[in-house]
Amino acid sequence: MNWKSVLIIASATFLPASGLAQANILNAKKPEEIGIRTASQKEIDNDAPLDYGYVDDRDILWSKTVWETIDLDERVNFPLYYPTDTVGIGSDRRSLYDVLIKNIKDGTLQDIYVDSYFTEKRKFEDLKATLQKVDTTDLGYEQLNAGEQISPEYINKRDITAADIEEYRIKGIWYFDKRQGELKYRLLGIAPVAPDVNFIDSESMSAEDALVPLFWVWYPSARQILHDAKVFNASNSALPISFDMLLNARRFNAVIFKEDNVHGDRQIRDYIADNALFQLLEAQRIKETIRDREQDMWAY
Repeated sequence: MNWKSVLIIASATFLPASGLAQANILNAKKPEEIGIRTASQKEIDNDAPLDYGYVDDRDILWSKTVWETIDLDERVNFPLYYPTDTVGIGSDRRSLYDVLIKNIKDGTLQDIYVDSYFTEKRKFEDLKATLQKVDTTDLGYEQLNAGEQISPEYINKRDITAADIEEYRIKGIWYFDKRQGELKYRLLGIAPVAPDVNFIDSESMSAEDALVPLFWVWYPSARQILHDAKVFNASNSALPISFDMLLNARRFNAVIFKEDNVHGDRQIRDYIADNALFQLLEAQRIKETIRDREQDMWAY
């Protein structure tokens, strides 16, 4: 097989995926035709997230649940953060927070919870107090005291936007599948974290204490939504990846801040206080313990 045959096969292999970037852009006669796929393209393209395989409880030889923090200041995590300004770009480019909040608003994403234990469900109406701050100026209070209706210009509204998200927290389980004979990871939940909307523009609280998870998403129910939303690929813009692929492949850097333990909901900072270096070393120790587990399974 010569190099031309290899090139043709490779091009045919990546054709369905490349059509996801900006479909029909090279054949479009008008800008309105960009992004519209033909019927033949839709038939060829089996665009769906890869299903999780069934795992029987008896096949789980060992497991550990961990909570991790994805810091959006790290360059490797930028695909989860940008773009923060969507005015000058197409509708196919959105940050992870914008994708989540849009689908929560229109009711497509419904499995939203208060915390990472997924016991108390929430709707978008219940999240308004968390995502928006409404404040009245002094002139507005003067109108109110005078018995007048408050003018709209005297009411300040501050919404949490994608630019305010500083990190993501994820919950997942590492488990050893004795049938497959390997250590695997399954993502269970994800939460955007931002400063408390009531203190977002205030210096009365430290940056770390002001951060709160806005809501928790049960990840398995959000996979199709995150698969449809594509992440910009800096290496090849014709071959984007989805948020679901990025998260399941763990193409990000995260630090463990909690593991399931006998003390209940204890975090690392609860037993290693006021020492960021030792907290990081403890997170690394937990990570190495999980990594060594697979090797220990084969040690006789």
